[in-house]
Amino acid sequence: MKQISVVGYPRVGQDRELKKWTESYFAGQLSQEELLSLAAKLRQIHWLSQRQSGVNYIPSNDFSFYDIFLDTAFLLNVIPQRYRSLDLGALDTYFAMAKGYQGANGDVKALPMKKWFNTNYHYIVPEIESDVEFKLNGTKPFDEYNEALRDNNLTKPVLIGPFTFLKLSENQSDKTLGELAEKLVPVYQDILRKFADLKAEILQLDEPLLVTDLTEEDLTLFDEIYKKLLAEKSRPKILLQSYFGDLRDIYEQLISYDFDAIGLDFIEGKENLRLIERYGFPAGKQLFAGVVNGKNIWINNYEETLNLIHRLATVTGSADIVISTSCSLLHVPYTVKNETGLDEKYLAHLAFAEEKLSELAEIARLVDSRDYRSDSSYLANRAIISKKSGEDFRREDVRRKVALLEEKDFVRTPSFEERRELQKKVLQLPLLPTTTIGSFPQTTEIKKLRSLYKKGELNTDEYASAIKEKIAEVVKFQESIGLDVLVHGEYERNDMVEYFGEKLAGFVFTKKAWVQSYGTRCVKPPIIFGDVKRLEPMTVDLILYAQSLTTKPLKGMLTGPITILNWSFGREDLSGKEVAYQIALAIKEEVEDLEKAGIKIIQIDEAALREKLPLRKSDWHVEYLDWAIRAFRLVHSDLKPETQVHTHMCYSEFEDIIKDIEEMDADVITFEAARSELSLIDVLSANNFKTEVGPGVYDVHSPRVPSVEELETIIRKIIDRLESDRVWINPDCGLKTRGEKETTESLKNMTEAVRLIRQHS
Repeated sequence: MKQISVVGYPRVGQDRELKKWTESYFAGQLSQEELLSLAAKLRQIHWLSQRQSGVNYIPSNDFSFYDIFLDTAFLLNVIPQRYRSLDLGALDTYFAMAKGYQGANGDVKALPMKKWFNTNYHYIVPEIESDVEFKLNGTKPFDEYNEALRDNNLTKPVLIGPFTFLKLSENQSDKTLGELAEKLVPVYQDILRKFADLKAEILQLDEPLLVTDLTEEDLTLFDEIYKKLLAEKSRPKILLQSYFGDLRDIYEQLISYDFDAIGLDFIEGKENLRLIERYGFPAGKQLFAGVVNGKNIWINNYEETLNLIHRLATVTGSADIVISTSCSLLHVPYTVKNETGLDEKYLAHLAFAEEKLSELAEIARLVDSRDYRSDSSYLANRAIISKKSGEDFRREDVRRKVALLEEKDFVRTPSFEERRELQKKVLQLPLLPTTTIGSFPQTTEIKKLRSLYKKGELNTDEYASAIKEKIAEVVKFQESIGLDVLVHGEYERNDMVEYFGEKLAGFVFTKKAWVQSYGTRCVKPPIIFGDVKRLEPMTVDLILYAQSLTTKPLKGMLTGPITILNWSFGREDLSGKEVAYQIALAIKEEVEDLEKAGIKIIQIDEAALREKLPLRKSDWHVEYLDWAIRAFRLVHSDLKPETQVHTHMCYSEFEDIIKDIEEMDADVITFEAARSELSLIDVLSANNFKTEVGPGVYDVHSPRVPSVEELETIIRKIIDRLESDRVWINPDCGLKTRGEKETTESLKNMTEAVRLIRQHS
């Protein structure tokens, strides 16, 4: 039977145990020894689950307390001096790099954070300083390999490869990447030797950057790195693992190297099959074929997968094919078994991490069967697949509306500048208007209220009354510190996507299908199961209530169609464009109801706009941006010119799509900027960005509180480079995950900094 492999496994636990333990450690409620011990037990559970499922190549070192890319930086001693100067222990230094530190030993911000390729996972961006000394700093990969062995698990250690590490790190040194590679490669050689000493059979080096557009300089850098690594005599076998796309720029070169195995993604990298058919695959090597989707939650289509594997076998000849996941299962929830409340008509279509292990084993069994088409498992799979597009999930009225859309439905009139003048007269806002992005802290009290309501221990009126009390409190607080544009706090919302999905037809919701977004932050993405339609107003009552408490303008807060699409598990039987337009029409109805009710500012968040941007620039517009931007425009195209439309974007690189963002035709756009040291400001200035902007002035994903002086300095840097009458002042993102005390202090300092600047303007 074919062997099977897993690229990586989820690490937060079925009930987010790792999140809870780590946050307890941050709060001083759990010792370091206890945290380490609990984490070891969790790893044992994961290894055992994979071994019992028949996985031959079980990953180790895919576990992390925060982020594997950060783990790699720490292992390679890429630790900026400001964190070393804190003089903390190893684990606390690591966490300081991840989330910042403010205490007796000093005050430092966290390292930057960016989206991991086209996923909703965020990685920590290492900074390579001029005085960096690459060397092994710790023994984590070797310890976890040995730990697995003690439990009788022979694993495949996993590391971020040196090429991807260098390319995705921020090079602040005076050296080229080639010069850095010369110093870095010996450390990887040392790693290879140590694993050889441990008798590791194979080492997985993840090089996902190979699926992006590569320059000649990139190809030369890769060549310089791997010729040296592969020449190391004392080493285990090396699996060069790619995912999220195809290797069109390097495949012909890659197969000439002495890799023992190559891992290819055949889900998102459909071109990989054609590359193999054109250039072949080296005899005697292993092909780790990523045929089980590591990013989506639908059951595998056995017929399509088996046909693909048989086609691969035909063109690869004597190559050994290993059945694998397309990427790490980090991007899917743990198991469908936890979803006891879901109807079987939905459950039958779902496969989370544990179920994907079973699929791997089933495919490996079926692929060598001569009569697999009569196998009961194969027939059962075909029966479920055929029901996916059944009538239960279709809404013909919705499909007709999408089909009838015309060009005028995507255009708002009059022009931005004309709208801007009208909005200034209506809103009468001061210079550098202050606001927040929307959400306020979801405290234990709020979570308890929601839990009691869901359990039926609070009736609807009691719950609504309690939420209104919180809204009244937060409106009063915002007025007291002098914010100019207020929000209602979003206390009624469990999540910015899930809340809306629960009120729209077409969505299915889980109870424990958590997925790690970054660090200790987990999300529970909705599942888009059918055509999407708004059934009733979703936000109007509470927004109007909040506005009735103040004479200041209050923002109506909505999540945009692309973020709802990208932060859900999307359909495979309908194009992203069509689903985006369905969602846009639903949100459009809500936007127009808010305007009719008298709300003058409406924020339509598109935090995830860049998330599904194709990794190849040639595919950006036709495959995504053209319809994604139009979906947003569809939402607000019929609003009055006096109504001000805001949107928000966070934790992505926007520099290369800044003109496309401008095409969204919003009136105000707020961006993440603080954690990236305001690098976006120069881009906005250089491109003469016309839209009013709110570059975030402090990082809400760190518990540290910025001082008035720090914020004043940041704001002055912004208005030195951008016209002050086009600048808004706000935090980086929503305040949902922050504590009340730090939120209060940070916002007070922000408004005080603006007051001081206005005094001298």
